[in-house]
Amino acid sequence: MSDASVSSPAPPAPATREAAGPRLTAIDTFRGLTILEVVGHHATGMALRHAEVGSTTHDLLLILNRTLHFAVPAFVFLSAVVLTRSLLRHFEPGRYFWRRLTRGGWPYLLWSALYALWYVWTGQRAPETLTDPDRWHDWLLYGKASYHLYFLLVALEVYLVLPLLLPLARRKPSITAALILGLVVQLGLYLLNREVLRLPFPASTVLWYALPISLGLAVGARLDEFQAWWRRRRAVLLPLLVVVYAVYLPVALAYVRGTPVTPVVYSGLSWTYTGLVAPALLGLAYRLERGPQAFKRVVATLGTVSLPIYLMHPAVLQALERASAPDGTPVQLALTVLAYGLIALLIPAVIGRLLLGKRLGLLLFGR
Repeated sequence: MSDASVSSPAPPAPATREAAGPRLTAIDTFRGLTILEVVGHHATGMALRHAEVGSTTHDLLLILNRTLHFAVPAFVFLSAVVLTRSLLRHFEPGRYFWRRLTRGGWPYLLWSALYALWYVWTGQRAPETLTDPDRWHDWLLYGKASYHLYFLLVALEVYLVLPLLLPLARRKPSITAALILGLVVQLGLYLLNREVLRLPFPASTVLWYALPISLGLAVGARLDEFQAWWRRRRAVLLPLLVVVYAVYLPVALAYVRGTPVTPVVYSGLSWTYTGLVAPALLGLAYRLERGPQAFKRVVATLGTVSLPIYLMHPAVLQALERASAPDGTPVQLALTVLAYGLIALLIPAVIGRLLLGKRLGLLLFGR
């Protein structure tokens, strides 16, 4: 299953530039880092189709692809952080749900329809799929109109769940406890689905993201304390991330190659790996605030248009691949895929910046 990502709702306007500016920049930097991961993940997925199976090139691409498989949980985490922060400051149910509907629900429906047409126009699906109610049922109920759109559906479900968790957020739960207990709850929901619910596409539902939601809720409630918490805990969490990654990667590679794996083991390792990546990525985003300003501005700017990039880049990659499939030596393949990835990143980014705040931008992206 592919990862994808989308911009989290913007936090409320800061009271003062000095107090809130750096925090907003770090959030945009997080988005920028994660959208870079998304495009890289999908570009390497494209490259895998053109590399010789069993070759060193194919193996390296597969490793990179599985490593870059954390965007959806990371963006669920960020959505929970930003929305929790906003809801704790002020919560008007009518305004909140209307904004979520126009900023999340409308783009989901629009781009599901656009990608349904795109796949037919490019010959990837038969025209009769457009009039098949069963196909539309799966496309809309499970985010399957295109392989990356399921996150918009998950985001809509996150928007519904978070207000219900406000009483817990007001108690400012421990970030460390949220990390541990979130994993326990996640395992419980996995067993609930396996034994009772048996959803056909559980990863297209909010049940699959209890860990990033609980962790994001705690971080959002304690965002002012996050940097101090990260400095205290990173000496433990970063080595733990390395160990988990070392265990996760062979299982993930086996899963992709079709080798039988124990589902709960694969899922548990994936949850733990992505759950540890999310706070590490936020810690890195804050660290970049003190780094080279030019690099930070580029990444943060990408973060401000992460939704247009997310929505459009698969079509750009597919168009490039159909026009001229990557081939040649490993170096030629790598350079072609790198070029295609940059094009798929930059074209939507430029369009997103040009339409930011414009009526057409609101129509296409909900913001």
